[in-house]
Amino acid sequence: MSNTPIQVTYSLEEVLVRIEQNLSDFRKETNQKLERIDERLTKLEVGQAKLEGELRGDIKALDEKVTGLGKRLENQEFVNRGILVALVVAILGSAAKLLGWVGNP
Repeated sequence: MSNTPIQVTYSLEEVLVRIEQNLSDFRKETNQKLERIDERLTKLEVGQAKLEGELRGDIKALDEKVTGLGKRLENQEFVNRGILVALVVAILGSAAKLLGWVGNP
């Protein structure tokens, strides 16, 4: 084997042209990818805005349902209190009659 160095001769102009061409290709690819990312982000933002609008509508509907349930619950509590009072009065009346505090009519 010989130790003679290999010499490659290129002109500086050719090397610079190739470097510029590679950089140009890289810029084009990068710009295309950035445009696709921008389009996807725009679609995502539009979809998110639609979803927010739908969620706001759903939240309003749920708020109305909760309000309606609250009113029904208040009515049910009122009825239950009435039933409880009647039950306590009936138990006290039967206990009074059983213990002879109240005479037979």
